[in-house]
Amino acid sequence: MKSSSYCCLLASLLAVSTVTVYAETAGYPNKPVQIIADSSAGSTPDVALRFFAEALTRTWGQQVLVVNRPGAGGSVGARAAAEATPDGYTLYQPVLSTFVALHPAAPNVPLHVPKDFLPIGFVAENPMFIAVAPSLGVKSLKELIALAKERPGEISYATTGIGRLTHLTGELLQHEAKIKLQLVPYTGGPAHAISDVATGRVGMIIEGYSGIAGAARSGSVKLIAVASVKRLADFPDVPTVAETISEFVATGWGILVAPVGTPEAIVRKVSEDLQKVVKNPELDKKLAKLGSYTHPMLADETTAFVHKQQNRWNPVLADVARAQQK
Repeated sequence: MKSSSYCCLLASLLAVSTVTVYAETAGYPNKPVQIIADSSAGSTPDVALRFFAEALTRTWGQQVLVVNRPGAGGSVGARAAAEATPDGYTLYQPVLSTFVALHPAAPNVPLHVPKDFLPIGFVAENPMFIAVAPSLGVKSLKELIALAKERPGEISYATTGIGRLTHLTGELLQHEAKIKLQLVPYTGGPAHAISDVATGRVGMIIEGYSGIAGAARSGSVKLIAVASVKRLADFPDVPTVAETISEFVATGWGILVAPVGTPEAIVRKVSEDLQKVVKNPELDKKLAKLGSYTHPMLADETTAFVHKQQNRWNPVLADVARAQQK
C-alpha cells in the first residue's frame, strides 16, 4: 500500500514538473528579446551578433534586439546583464576581452560561468591578423621575426588599446618567438593605427579582419599571417601563425549566456535554436566576409571553452601586469 502511494506521489511530481517546464517554454518568446553586447556598435563581434539576432528573429517570429553597452573594459555590459530580470528576455554576449582580460583584474564584476551566467552556446570567433607596413620590407612572419631579432625593440606594433586581444596577441607573439617589439597602443577604433602603419610610422599591426580589410585590399598594409587554427577558406594565401610558431592561436570570440535564475527550460530552448542557426550555411557566408566563423557548442562545452581560454591567457595577462608595474 505504501509502495503504491509512493508511486502515485512520484507520478504526480513528475507530472507537475512536466507541466512547469511546458509553462516556462510555451509561447517563448512572446515579446522582443534583447541581447546585451559589451562590444561597440560596428565592431566585428557586434556585426556578427547582429547576424545571429536576425536569424533568431526569423526563427522565433519575435524581434531580437542587440543593445550595445560597452565601457569600463566590458564591466558596464556585464553588470547590466547580471542585474537584468532572469526571464529569458535579456541575454548577454560577452567577448574574450571581458571574460578573459577583465576577469582577473575585476574580481567584483560578475564574470563567472556558471556562477554569474548560465551558458547557452557559442556565437562566433574572429582570428587576429598580423599585417606590416610595405616599407618594412618583410613578406612573411618568418622574415618579420628574423628582422625583429636583428633589431630588438626597434620594430613598433600598433594595437587598439592595452589589455585587449590585439595587445595580448602581440605579447604572446613576443614570448613565443623570443623577440622584443615596441608597443604603440591606440584608443578608439583601428583607423588611426592602420593609417600610421600604411605610412610606415609604425611597423606592424595586429587586428581583426573587419578592421583591417580595406587597407589590406588596397595594399596599404600587407597581411602576413592569421592566428587561426587553420588557413581560412576566404584567405587561402595567408599562412597561419602556427605554420611558423607551433600551436599559436589567438582568436576573439563571443558566446551567448543568460543571467543566473533564468528558467532552465528557456536556456535549453535558446541553446537548441542557436545550434540550428549556427548550422545555417548562409550565416557562414556572412561571417566569412568578416573574417569570422562559428561552430556548434553545447552549454557544457561553452563553459569548458571559457575556462580553457582563461587558463591560456592568464599567464600573458600576468606578464602584462608586471610590465606595467615597472
